[in-house]
Order: sequence, then C-alpha cells, then structure tokens
Amino acid sequence: MMIEFSKEGIFATSQSPIKVLYEKQIIGEYCADIFVDDKVIVEIKASKKLALEHEAQLLNYLKATNIEVGLLLNFGPKPELKRKVFDNLRK
Repeated sequence: MMIEFSKEGIFATSQSPIKVLYEKQIIGEYCADIFVDDKVIVEIKASKKLALEHEAQLLNYLKATNIEVGLLLNFGPKPELKRKVFDNLRK
C-alpha cells in the first residue's frame, strides 16, 4: 500500500506512533498502521471478520489525534472496509 501511495504522490507514513496524554503527561503510546497526508488513519487487518475490538481500536486512535477520519481495512477471506469519523469538536 505504501508503494502505491508513493507512486501516486500521496504523502503517507507507516507505523506512526500516537502518544496518549493524561493531564499533559504521556501515559501510553499506540502505533497506527498508516497515516495518510496527516488527514486519515488507515488500520489494516487480516482476520476472518472485523470485530468490534478492531473498530474500537480505530476510534481510540482518532480520539488521541486531531485526525477525524479513519479507514479499517480487512484483507481476510472476505475483504471488508469500514469508515469511522470522530470530529474534533467531540474530543
């Protein structure tokens, strides 16, 4: 996927850290699969079916960043795609 983004001139970074803050102190860190142009988080799975835990993981990534749109891609036996939006006003 990163090769295709590069070929299309789309800025993307893989395995990007997301710091989790509480009262301005780092208490943990997530690692998102791909940040696309600092506007979309792409989380990639390869499981039989997307689970609620996968969606919760993506929503947590959105809550911990200023990014509002996330894509959850599953490349399991039956490909699936979910789009999640969490606007910054709710953060």
